[in-house]
Amino acid sequence: MSKIPVSLQLYSVREATAKDFAATVREVAAIGYTGVELAGYGNLDVAGARAALTAAGLQVSGMHMLIEALRNELPRVIAEARLMGTTQVILPWLPPALFATAASCTEIATELDRIGADLRTAGLRLSYHNHAAEFALVEGRPVLDWLLDASAPRNLSCELDVYWSHVGGKNPGAYIREQGRRIGLLHLKDEKELGLGPVNFTEVFAAAEAIGAVAWYVVEQEQYNHAPLHSVRLCFEQLRRWGRA
Repeated sequence: MSKIPVSLQLYSVREATAKDFAATVREVAAIGYTGVELAGYGNLDVAGARAALTAAGLQVSGMHMLIEALRNELPRVIAEARLMGTTQVILPWLPPALFATAASCTEIATELDRIGADLRTAGLRLSYHNHAAEFALVEGRPVLDWLLDASAPRNLSCELDVYWSHVGGKNPGAYIREQGRRIGLLHLKDEKELGLGPVNFTEVFAAAEAIGAVAWYVVEQEQYNHAPLHSVRLCFEQLRRWGRA
């Protein structure tokens, strides 16, 4: 069994959490997930979500926070992360149009470096979560390389989404080896449920576990063969077959 714990990005079951966050996280815990990664609190406020997660026995592996919150509400972000007991704050997306030039990529990285430094002072860590657009080439280099190279490792890490890396044309296992300890979280995603798409998870796991910097494997499901909660159950069962849950 892998020593890396497994959480679920709750965006995967967002319709269920919007109706009943507490019941949904109880079911997530019953499946066997150790933790969850937050993208909002469904039908609850932050205190209610914290209580529901505590009752379900789930840890919070991290929190997705949009750039507007990181820019304008950082004290709130820090307070909510502390309440949730996580050190991981993740920026989940930026508009691809922002990555038009090397200069614009560097400007974004400089801003994220500054935000990450403020979070680090508070005992938190900022990561950037990629989609396919971050592997487009700008002046011959992937956007994500620009972002990581123009910021300090102590201020900005990467939550690598292995499926979107593949879609973007970059072998995710190879990218994990290239970036090494810069990758602290991994989104495990495939075209449908885990193991039913093109991602080479054998290579992903080998790279991540050889480097030893990944704190959590985070399942995220965005396309479904089944109802969302059943899909994330199938993903967990596949991870168990692979010896990773």
